Amino acid sequence: MADMPYRRRPSRVSPFPAVISTRVIDVDGMPVEVTRKRIRNMYLRIKPPSGEVVVSAPARMSERMIVDFVRGRREWIDRQRERMAKARHEAMAGFDEGEFDPSSVGGVGGVEEAGDDLFSASGLDPFDGDTRSVDPVPLASPSSDSPASNDGGDADFDRTHVWTDDRRKHAEAAINAALPGLLDKWTPIVGKSPTHITLRLMTSRWGSCTPKTGRIRLNLQLGLMEPEFLEYVLVHELTHLWERGHGERFRARMDAYLPRWRDLRRELNRRIVL
Repeated sequence: MADMPYRRRPSRVSPFPAVISTRVIDVDGMPVEVTRKRIRNMYLRIKPPSGEVVVSAPARMSERMIVDFVRGRREWIDRQRERMAKARHEAMAGFDEGEFDPSSVGGVGGVEEAGDDLFSASGLDPFDGDTRSVDPVPLASPSSDSPASNDGGDADFDRTHVWTDDRRKHAEAAINAALPGLLDKWTPIVGKSPTHITLRLMTSRWGSCTPKTGRIRLNLQLGLMEPEFLEYVLVHELTHLWERGHGERFRARMDAYLPRWRDLRRELNRRIVL
């Protein structure tokens, strides 16, 4: 996908947890990707569309504690993976019939747990790499997957079947046609503009942003969905050029820019990321 250059103003940047190591462990026959970071709490996440189980853990936490943490949430993991598999197969059925109606899919995006509190991932990530910010609000992103009997994810899911060349071109053309008008509308309101906007297929988020460079990435699937979702994701990522996380200041800005953003996020987070 081609990059679209845009000028931007400087943005404030805050440090975020660096990845120390990543490896896959086996928990009762289920592969779990463990990423160690300089963080205080442990987070468990189910990544769409494959249903991969991912844990972010403090650098010095023992593997035994991580295993116990995952085991204690196995029923929850299995439920989320089953829900995601069902939602994805419903979406796939639409593709098989030659049409895709995103609004008909009551799916789920990535689901994350932090300690004993359930958080829903917004599906929008302000940073590159493995760092992920989540909002403590209802989901699904987020913004979880395959049947419990299939611990490696859903082997029937084939993204090349979903994302044909024609469908990619259609989605890219739709986004590229909408972006100039959206940027003309929103960059004066938000007071920030990106250096580049890149369109790509993403498996677990609708958009991402690197404040340091001003780069924004948008999920190509937005080109097949209602235009209001592309607008919301763009405003969300532009706001991250001001605010690193999803805290009070971020929410205050979003309230001022796009009062309906919570409703849009809630509906978007019901959609399955393909």
